[in-house]
Amino acid sequence: MDLDETDRRLIAELRDDARLPAATLARRLGVSRGTVQNRIDRLVAAGVVLGFTVRVRGDVEAGRIRAITALEVRSADLKLVIAALKRLPDVARIHSTNGRWDLVVEVNAGDLASLDRTLHDMRAIRGVSLSETSILLSEMT
Repeated sequence: MDLDETDRRLIAELRDDARLPAATLARRLGVSRGTVQNRIDRLVAAGVVLGFTVRVRGDVEAGRIRAITALEVRSADLKLVIAALKRLPDVARIHSTNGRWDLVVEVNAGDLASLDRTLHDMRAIRGVSLSETSILLSEMT
């Protein structure tokens, strides 16, 4: 799907505050309320907008251990590694990246023992050749 400037501006507004009324979005974008609603519906139907959610500061959930794990993966096994990572319950997000590492994985574990199990499970995936993990301590806002 090709996004035009209005689509990109609409997405930017929704990223900033997805609760804005269509009338407010229309005024900010210089289009009609119906145009805003039709574009939102089209973006959702096309899978460009996957949903609307609440963003919570990362350190708000007490008792959660958050970490970032960088993985080196044999290129032939990349799809298998990603599929295996998606099955791990404490894996929150998986990102491809450039540079030294092939994937960066966000982990959200209930405690240190759970984080340790998740890291062990990640390192045991066929195709993962090296990993490095950093535990996230405080979020700077």
